[in-house]
Amino acid sequence: MELDFKQYKLIVESTPNMIWRAGLDAKCDYFNRTWLTFTGRTMEQEIGDGWTEGVHPDDYDTCVRIYLESFAKKESFEMEYRLKRFDGNYRWINDRGVPVYDDEGVFIGYIGSCMDVTEKVEGQLFKEQAQIDGLCNIYNRYYLDRILEHYIEKSREEGCCLAIIMLDIDNFKLVNDQYGHNVGDIVLRQVAAVIRDSIRENDTCGRYGGEEFIVVLNNTSQSHALEVANRIRIKIAEKTIEINITESFSISVTVSGGISFFRERDSIIDLYQRADQGLYSAKHSGKNCIKFVDNA
Repeated sequence: MELDFKQYKLIVESTPNMIWRAGLDAKCDYFNRTWLTFTGRTMEQEIGDGWTEGVHPDDYDTCVRIYLESFAKKESFEMEYRLKRFDGNYRWINDRGVPVYDDEGVFIGYIGSCMDVTEKVEGQLFKEQAQIDGLCNIYNRYYLDRILEHYIEKSREEGCCLAIIMLDIDNFKLVNDQYGHNVGDIVLRQVAAVIRDSIRENDTCGRYGGEEFIVVLNNTSQSHALEVANRIRIKIAEKTIEINITESFSISVTVSGGISFFRERDSIIDLYQRADQGLYSAKHSGKNCIKFVDNA
């Protein structure tokens, strides 16, 4: 049995999804009851571009750009943004829009369906926050340990080579003492970015603590580990770090590093300790160099 218009309208109005429709001008001309109940606004307030007033300011530009670019290309889209609820709280919305055509195949606009996915998005954000160092935007010590434990077990099972590089910024205390901790934070972020951009996709880096960083090189060799460590060291030494806070100036820093290579009976502590010994040797060899403790 075919559904008539009233039945279609009843279904659309009653669905738990937030439904919207736009015409050829990319202006919205309809929102279902679920959408209006969510926003607490009237149809007159939402139609046209009115709905964008509820989009979070930080998400507005991206949201509108994706919508208009997809509309211009007559392509389906899916995006997530924060939309203000009737109580003033912003909720994460998953919005999927598709082009609509009449019986003759003529494009007549868009129709979209939205769902509140706040719990899912915030759950992912909390997970990332538990893994990521907030200052340097690389893995934190806790999650780095979990990754290293995984690779240790994999190396035992498969017999593949594993190495870690421990890097420490030389004379970092002098940076903080001379320029202040705000400058020190910039240096940490810049050094972390160089490390992250200097390793392979299947390698891992994280902040070990303070001004120390760890690079985990999976399925590697001694020569490759030394090559990576020195490449990072040279890139950092050659980098000019621009500072623009109360005044503009630039500084440069160097790093020293220690490498340890996995042995069959190693624990994570063993790997860290030998890397630290290599780092200690590098510091006492004039800094800005890489050392490692022999596996023998």
